[in-house]
Amino acid sequence: MAGRINDDDVKAVRDAVPIDSVVSEYLQLRNAGGGNLKGLCPFHDEKSPSFQVSPSKGLFHCFGCQEGGDTIAFVMKIDHLSFSETVERLAAKAGITLRYEEGGYNPGHQRGERIRLIEAHKFAADYYAGQLDSPEAEIGRRFLAERGFDRAAAAHFGVGYSPAGWDHLTRFLRGKGFSDKELILSGLSQDGRRGPIDRFRGRLMWPIRDVGGEIVGFGARRLREDDNGPKYLNTPETPVYKKSQVLYGIDLAKKEIAKSSRAVVVEGYTDVMACHLAGVTTAIATCGTAFGGDHIKILRRLLMDNGSARVIFTFDGDAAGQKAALRAFEDDQKFAAETYIAIAPDGMDPCELRLAKGDGAVAELAEPRTPLFEFALRQIVDRYDLDTPAGQAAALNEAAPVVAKLKDPSVRQRVAVKLAGLLGIMEDQFVVRRVSQISQWQRGKGDAPRPVRQRTYDDVRAPEAVAGPALNLRSPAHRTERELLKLALQQPELVSPFFDAYGVDEFTAPPYAAVRQCIQDAGGADGAPADYVDAVLEAAPDDTVRALVRELVVEAIFVAKGVDEVYAATQLVAVRLRAVDRRIDQLNAALKRLGHTHPDQVTAASQELYVLQQYKVALQSHGAAAL
Repeated sequence: MAGRINDDDVKAVRDAVPIDSVVSEYLQLRNAGGGNLKGLCPFHDEKSPSFQVSPSKGLFHCFGCQEGGDTIAFVMKIDHLSFSETVERLAAKAGITLRYEEGGYNPGHQRGERIRLIEAHKFAADYYAGQLDSPEAEIGRRFLAERGFDRAAAAHFGVGYSPAGWDHLTRFLRGKGFSDKELILSGLSQDGRRGPIDRFRGRLMWPIRDVGGEIVGFGARRLREDDNGPKYLNTPETPVYKKSQVLYGIDLAKKEIAKSSRAVVVEGYTDVMACHLAGVTTAIATCGTAFGGDHIKILRRLLMDNGSARVIFTFDGDAAGQKAALRAFEDDQKFAAETYIAIAPDGMDPCELRLAKGDGAVAELAEPRTPLFEFALRQIVDRYDLDTPAGQAAALNEAAPVVAKLKDPSVRQRVAVKLAGLLGIMEDQFVVRRVSQISQWQRGKGDAPRPVRQRTYDDVRAPEAVAGPALNLRSPAHRTERELLKLALQQPELVSPFFDAYGVDEFTAPPYAAVRQCIQDAGGADGAPADYVDAVLEAAPDDTVRALVRELVVEAIFVAKGVDEVYAATQLVAVRLRAVDRRIDQLNAALKRLGHTHPDQVTAASQELYVLQQYKVALQSHGAAAL
């Protein structure tokens, strides 16, 4: 057993390392008045800071969870260290040599487990960095150079190279006094047939540091085609490395994140390097896992959840990147910060963008533009045909439950309104009510809402299939369409030549659209031959449509003063006006859905909308003369 650390040395360590400098490595501290500092407690979740630090007294206390103590207690608690491990770690930081009451100086192999594993990683990082200059590592240096990273950049990030042999690092660390058990436990070595062998061989190496700056693991990039391992191989879970609790680059980015209240989340080690070298020094990345709740906790302590905080995700534009964005959106509400997503042109990642367009393009990419919730919802709704009622209903049924999970009612309503815009549904409150119903059901406070079958808005496109002649003759639109079809079949000369220019989609009732198609297939109403009705009947796809054609041929035209050109013109204009109104509504919905994105589409839709509005005025003013 190691001897007890001398009491005077413990006191010297406690006095030498200011508590605020230690705590600020893990969270952002702000002035609390009276010489104290405050921040979000790292030991429990909270939205407003109740964690206070007194630099003059060397103490901390959380008024929320009641945790408190001095510098040593803080480090023991946050890094799960023993008392002696903590004192040894702080002593190394302060440059203090410790004395032990029993047995003199403490031999390295008797130190605490965490201290030993951290030391092993530090030696390994130095070893790998030195190997990057070896002849064998030329392939690694070329990999870095091709991505715009010189030796200075590699040194800044501690990038190194693991030799391709079986046990180079293992033998090196044995020479430093580490046991085989420690090497296996650290994840730097693994069991082989004849003893421990190196876990990483022939790869480019990135040291992964925790928020306190200590190396806890490595990320290793495959370089050779004969390497059958994964493209990226990370340290396995160890007592010091939990991949869900580390962020690559956090040690370099934490001060600027706290200062600027902004963090940029990228997907890989080279992306972090590219961002930092381009001046975006708030860039960080996850290490072989999705961005999740534990990562959010780390950022929240640094951002301190103030209202101006921003988190920008720069996921790739491919399917995997979109999936990662959707996962991030699920945790979005855990941030008080606003969350955004930025995707580079052509789906390039920051490293590729820097090579192609320079540092300025990377800096521009990191500027917040599209809110994450908007991007996530677009990924859902863009899979559907929003120009059809069925498509809008299906998109709403999938997207509404996602929005309903947002806990903050005001945020939920704001996002629901945005969803209505993305869907092109003009009635915002319809979507807001739908989301609210689902939210209540999810919380067990209401019955399960039925899926939306179809929205109750007119659509200019008629379904291809005709189920039957069930019609709502109380609808003015349907009555007018029926009258126009009767005229086209019974007295085609009264509606010619205008009728033949009417599209099938101008008839909103599917059975009437089917009859219009039959007339078109039969050659049209203009210059109709003697066997015109027979041709229309012959063009009918089934008995149901044929029965409706015969019905329209024999049914009386509903007009008191006789059928004439004026009556025919009235029906032509009424059907066309309703079609124009539907298209105007459709364009307004499309413009609302597009928002400020896709400027070319917005311009085209705006131009068409202007033309249709002028056409509508002409129809209303001049009637059939404007057709």
